[in-house]
Amino acid sequence: MAKLRMLITATAEQVKEPFLWRLGKDYNVVVNVKRANFTEDGGYAYVELEGSVEEIQRATAWLQTTGMIIEPEDRSLFPEQKPG
Repeated sequence: MAKLRMLITATAEQVKEPFLWRLGKDYNVVVNVKRANFTEDGGYAYVELEGSVEEIQRATAWLQTTGMIIEPEDRSLFPEQKPG
């Protein structure tokens, strides 16, 4: 499993669509919403996607096609760390 944290910024029109729900439904990723704020004027969600590298890449590619602003916290996917 890999994880990717990102900030997603959406316009007033984009927040009308259930894009976070769609991420979890259409792609084999777990969407963990760390923080979010949406109003009728737009908003943001700070999320962590968890899944295979391929599925996270597919989900991120779809997000980019929506026109939302996607800002990864880290440019590379990182594997889940196991306590040792």
